[in-house]
Amino acid sequence: MTDRKIKVTLVKSLIGTKRSHRATVRGLGLRRLNSSAELQDTPAVRGMIDKVAYLVKCEG
Repeated sequence: MTDRKIKVTLVKSLIGTKRSHRATVRGLGLRRLNSSAELQDTPAVRGMIDKVAYLVKCEG
C-alpha cells in the first residue's frame, strides 16, 4: 500500500453550484474558500476531485 497524498484547495466559491457538487467538496474536507486538505491518493478521491475540478486546485 502506498502512502501517496494529494493536496486539494478550494479556489472557487460554491455559491450557485449544484447541491451534489457542494456535498462532494464537503466530503473532500473543504469548508471555505482557500481551505486545503491533505488526502490519500485513491481512485475514489480522484473521482471526487474530477467531479469538482472547476472548483479546486490539486497538487501532488
